[in-house]
Amino acid sequence: MTNSGPVRDGATHAASAPDQTGAQAPLLKLEDFLPHRLNVLSSLVSQALTRVYGRHGIGIPEWRVLVTLGENGVMTGKAVGAHTHMHKTKVSRAVAQLEQRKFLNRRANRADLRESFLSLTPAGRAIYEELAPSALEFMNRLGEVVAPADRPAFDRAMKQLTKRSAELVAEIESGKF
Repeated sequence: MTNSGPVRDGATHAASAPDQTGAQAPLLKLEDFLPHRLNVLSSLVSQALTRVYGRHGIGIPEWRVLVTLGENGVMTGKAVGAHTHMHKTKVSRAVAQLEQRKFLNRRANRADLRESFLSLTPAGRAIYEELAPSALEFMNRLGEVVAPADRPAFDRAMKQLTKRSAELVAEIESGKF
C-alpha cells in the first residue's frame, strides 16, 4: 500500500517500503501515529496546566492526588491510584510529598494495617479550592476549540479511547496481544 494522502476523516494511510525480504512493510509515520499524537497532546496540556498549580510547588502526581482527594474526600492510596491510573509508587511518593507539606493526612486502616486512609488537611483543602476555579477555566478554554455540537461526540471518543486503552493494557499484560 502506498501513501494515498488524507482521507475524509483526516487520517492518512500508512506508506509502505520494502522490508528485508522485499515485501512491502508499512512505514510508521510518527506524526500520524495516534499514541504519539495523544502523548504530545497530554504533554502540552500538562505543561500548560502546571503553570496553574505549579506556583504551589506541586507537580503532576501531587496535583492528581490533591484533586482526587478534593473531589472524593477520604480514599486509600490504592483507590487514588486506580482513580488516576497512576502506579502505586508514584502515588506513594506524591502522598509523602503532600503529607510533608501538610496538605494531606494519613490515618491507619485498623482493618488492614498495610493501607491508610488519606484526606486533605485544611491547608490542602484551601489549595484545592483556590486552584479548582483556575483549573476549570483552563479546561473550558482548552475545550473551546471543539465546536459545541461536536462536544458530545468528542467526549464519547475520549471515553472509548480510554476504555480501549485499558483493555489493550490488560491484553498485553495477560500475553494475549
